[in-house]
Amino acid sequence: MIGTIFKVYWEQWKKNFFYKESKKDGYDTPKVGLLKAIKSMNQTQWIAFIAAYAGMILEALDFFTTTLSVTQIATEFKVEPSAVTSAITTTMMLRPVGALLFGAVGDRLGRRWPLVAGVLLFSVVNLGSGFAPDLQTFIALRALFGIIMGAEWGLGTSIAFESLPIEVRGLFSGIYQEGWAVGCLLATFISFVLTEYNKSWRALFWVGSALSIPTIILRCFLKETEAFVKSKEARRVIGRSFLQETWLSIKHNWYRLIYMFLVMGFLNFMGHATQDLYPTYLTTQLGYSNSDRTITIVIYNIGAIVGGAFWGSMSNRWGRRLCIAICCACAGAVIPLWTYSGNKSALQFGSFLMQFFVQGGLGCGPAHLGELSPPSLRTTAPGMAYQLGNLLSSASSQIEAVLGEKYPLRRSDGSIVLDTKGSPVADYGYTQSILSGIVCGIAFFVAVFMGVSEERNKDYLDKVIEDSRSERSAAVSPCDIERGADSDEQMNEGKIQSDMNDKNIWIQHNEHPITQITDNTQMDLKSIHSK
Repeated sequence: MIGTIFKVYWEQWKKNFFYKESKKDGYDTPKVGLLKAIKSMNQTQWIAFIAAYAGMILEALDFFTTTLSVTQIATEFKVEPSAVTSAITTTMMLRPVGALLFGAVGDRLGRRWPLVAGVLLFSVVNLGSGFAPDLQTFIALRALFGIIMGAEWGLGTSIAFESLPIEVRGLFSGIYQEGWAVGCLLATFISFVLTEYNKSWRALFWVGSALSIPTIILRCFLKETEAFVKSKEARRVIGRSFLQETWLSIKHNWYRLIYMFLVMGFLNFMGHATQDLYPTYLTTQLGYSNSDRTITIVIYNIGAIVGGAFWGSMSNRWGRRLCIAICCACAGAVIPLWTYSGNKSALQFGSFLMQFFVQGGLGCGPAHLGELSPPSLRTTAPGMAYQLGNLLSSASSQIEAVLGEKYPLRRSDGSIVLDTKGSPVADYGYTQSILSGIVCGIAFFVAVFMGVSEERNKDYLDKVIEDSRSERSAAVSPCDIERGADSDEQMNEGKIQSDMNDKNIWIQHNEHPITQITDNTQMDLKSIHSK
């Protein structure tokens, strides 16, 4: 009996992990070449992606503006740096709040105006942060920014990836996610220039506020996606409220939602565990100069950008979970090169490889979470999973710092290494290696053994609303019921069919007569019953 159970599980695992589309699934493997698909993209699709990508860059720019200015802010406000870092912690903790609030509005009313409002508020908060008279005001503004920041990822991924062709979804998923690395590089460059000219830290926030203006203008030209319009129309026709649809989505997809949170949680943990304390490790433990540290940061952020694009693109063919698992395993394998290389060049190469794999796994996230999400929660579900994952990983640098200070660096004879001030040098290399290795292992386990069929390369128009008569995860397709059904069984399946040619929506539901809703919302009952 145990052998039979194991065999069934093994067959199901192989089917889910090494996922391959078939015609009966409704998702065909993309046959159009990648370059041809990119060339075929229209203006609406480009605007949707660029507007979302610009928001990701601005989000990262503002976040790293704070982290790069901790010492200067603490000096001006006459407090310890740890008091300033509480603003960063507050920002991270409030991100899920923004994901929930803005996500619900986006799924209920549309993504366009919440995206415009988000970047507009972002600009105002950034401008205000540059004029903050004291630390309390600064922390309050950063708390507000945390809510705004939490809204960006879910709204951006939903409108971008519902608009894009299936063939480019993986590649653009990686490019979108690495807008974070681009924002980091941009913040580093602006900070370097302003420091060279002895400008105040406040100018960083003013520059960030000014850079958001083109994004506000661009987002005013956004259009709601066809998938969102069809989903909203289906709820209206069938007489189901957004709250009822939300409940059905959670009821049918609870296991997927847990998986989405876990996989993004530990992928984000990998990112923070390998990035947040690494610059401090370079300067305090390895004694890198400011220029050497900056060069290393640039190198591993380039690795992040390349890795996100490469593995995101590969996931369109190999599968999201398989690529995430490969990246987790390879990231764990390069830990010794990343922290214990014998020379500077080898260490920089190790940091490049580390972020190539870590951000490669994260680069699969936008496409993966969007494909797993219920059709009516494609903003809220991915946004909450991503931001709760960030909340889970927000303590990573604190854990590494505390353990590094508790177990200081020692020489071969066992004596403790002291810095120029006579204080023990924290062994950040050891603590980063241990924590990163553990997190890579857990992320690998979640990706491989959670057993969720990923629905790679699915068409978002295939499923527009949950099926209330199904006890398992199921959504209703516009083509689930053929027009003019001939049997009573078909007439009572409670499903929806949309005529994609004339944009009519056909409904068959036990609570409603068979009805055709045309573009002008007139009900042509006579012609339907004649069928």
